[in-house]
Amino acid sequence: MGSKLTLIGSGLAGGLLAGFLGRRGYEIDLFERRSDPRAGNTVGGRSINLALSTRGIHALRQLDLADEVLRHAIPMRGRMIHDKTGALHFSPYDRDPNKCINSIGRDVLNTIVIEGAQRYPNVRVMFKQRCTEVELDTPAAHFVQTETNLASRARADAIIGVDGAFSAVRGAMQRLSRFEYSQSYLPHGYKELTIQPSAQGLWQMEKNALHIWPRRSFMMIALPNPDGSFTCTLFWEFDGPRSFATTQTDDEVRRFFGEEFPDAVPLMPALLDDFKANPTGSLVTIRCAPWYYEDKVALLGDASHAVVPFYGQGMNAAFEDCVVFDECLAQFPNERKRAFAEYFDRRKQNADALADLALHNFIEMRDKTASRAFRAKKKLDHTLEGLLPGIYLPLYTMVSFTRIPYADASRRARLQDRLVYAGLIALAIGLILLLVAYLAPF
Repeated sequence: MGSKLTLIGSGLAGGLLAGFLGRRGYEIDLFERRSDPRAGNTVGGRSINLALSTRGIHALRQLDLADEVLRHAIPMRGRMIHDKTGALHFSPYDRDPNKCINSIGRDVLNTIVIEGAQRYPNVRVMFKQRCTEVELDTPAAHFVQTETNLASRARADAIIGVDGAFSAVRGAMQRLSRFEYSQSYLPHGYKELTIQPSAQGLWQMEKNALHIWPRRSFMMIALPNPDGSFTCTLFWEFDGPRSFATTQTDDEVRRFFGEEFPDAVPLMPALLDDFKANPTGSLVTIRCAPWYYEDKVALLGDASHAVVPFYGQGMNAAFEDCVVFDECLAQFPNERKRAFAEYFDRRKQNADALADLALHNFIEMRDKTASRAFRAKKKLDHTLEGLLPGIYLPLYTMVSFTRIPYADASRRARLQDRLVYAGLIALAIGLILLLVAYLAPF
C-alpha cells in the first residue's frame, strides 16, 4: 500500500492496531512512552485486571491471537457476591454456563499483541519514547527518549493516537476550532490489592468467578490470576468522613477492612503494605468529537472515549475500534479521510452508549447486586431468554456475549424492560380482576 503511519501508544489497542495495519501493508512506526512490557519491569499497582469477552476475542481472532491469549486467561462464569456476614451468593452471567468473561493480566495481553504486530516486517516498535508535540498539518510527531533525553521527529502520511485517556495526540487536536471535549471524574478512586494463593499455590476462593463485595456507596472486586492469586481493586470515595482521605494509619486500615470485608482480610497478609505502597488511581470518562482531522490524524481507544471499568468493556471496545477502523480502511482504500470519517460515524454513538452503561453498572455492582430483587431480575432475564430464544436477550448478554453495537443493545434492553414491566402490570391487573369476579357473588 505504501503509506506510512505513525502510531503513538503501544498499549493494548496500539499493539493490536499495529498488527491490523501491518497486515494491510502499511509501513508502521509505533512509539511508546513506557518500557517494553516483555522486560518485566512494569510498575505495579495501577492496572485493573482485564475482562476479555466476545468483542475482544473476535478482534484477536482476526490476527490469529485469540487462542494464545485464552491460554493465559481464567474464565469467570458469574459474579460471586460476598455480604458482610461472609455469606456467598453466586449469580451466573448467562443461562448458558459456557458463556463467560475471561480474566487476563494486562502485561501478558500487551506482550502478545505487540509480538503479534512484530510478525509483520513493516512494523517497528520503539519504547521509552515520550511524545512532546504533534504537528497536525504536517503531520509529524516529536519524541524524547526517556533515558537519554535525545529528541527526534517522525513524519508520516497519518498519525494515529492510541495513547490513552490523557492522549498527547488528542491534546493537539483540542486546540482545533470546534473540537468538542469533555471529561468527568467519579468521586471514587481505586486501589489495587492482592489475595495471595494458598501454601499449595491454589486459589483461596472460587476460581471461576468475579468476586464482588458490594457495600452500597463503595465496593471491592477480585479477579483470578493463573498463579493462584486474585487481583483485588477497592473502589472508594476520595473524600468524606469514611474515605481514602480519612483512612491513613495502619489501625484505620485494619478497622475498615475488618468491618467491611471480614472474609477477605485473612486472605490478604500483605494488605497494609499494598494499601500504603500502591497509588490511588482516578476514574474518568472522556468524550470528544470528531476523532479525526482531515486525512492526517485519528484517535482510537481511550484517547477518543475513555470509560470507567465497571462493565469490563473498555479494552473490548478499544479492540472493536481496531476492527472497525480496519474495515473502513478496506472500504475506502484510496480515501483515507473518508475512511476516518466512516470509522467515527460508526463508533461515536456506541462509545457514548458504553460510557453511560459503564457508569450505570457501577451503581448496580456496588449496590444492587446485594439485593434479592436484583437476583430475582437476573433469574427472570434468563427465564425469558430461554422461553424466547433469539427474541429476548438480557442487556449483559448483548454487551458481553454478542457483537450487537452498544447503542443498539442499550435501546433494545430499554424496550424489553418496558414490555416486561407492562406485562407484569397487566398480569397483576388480570389476577385482581379474576379475584374480584370470583368474590363478587359473595
